Amino acid sequence: MKTIAIGADDAAIELKNIIKKLLEDKQYTVVDYTNDAQNDRPLYPDVAFALATSIQHGEHERGILLCGTGIGVAIVANKVPGVRAAQCHDTFSAERARKSNNAQVMTMGARVIGPELAKNIVNVWLESEYEGGGSAPKVERIDHYEQVGLGK
Repeated sequence: MKTIAIGADDAAIELKNIIKKLLEDKQYTVVDYTNDAQNDRPLYPDVAFALATSIQHGEHERGILLCGTGIGVAIVANKVPGVRAAQCHDTFSAERARKSNNAQVMTMGARVIGPELAKNIVNVWLESEYEGGGSAPKVERIDHYEQVGLGK
């Protein structure tokens, strides 16, 4: 995986740029879903939905979404079938989001954590891979309930 999606609303543009540089320094190709066309105030639901849809369609394996708290973008991304987004404000959560829950999208809040912690969290998340094992039945059940919610 050398391509990663990123997106932010107006509350998190500065942190997004810091994370984007970190990713580029690590040789990732970064596709930015931030929409600056709305008077430099991208709405987080639009950004999160566009990024999550790209994950759903297989355009990217992983994505990072940022807003003021990380909550709104997580809620929106989780509305897209097949996408698991996890809010991560510490390294343990980032690691478990990947290893236990196979989350393809990580969300963070620019008003919650600082840039250095955010970079550490991203690094841990990038280094973590889904392990399956004892978590596999739980992830399968998440997928099952997603299908139930879709009426399938």
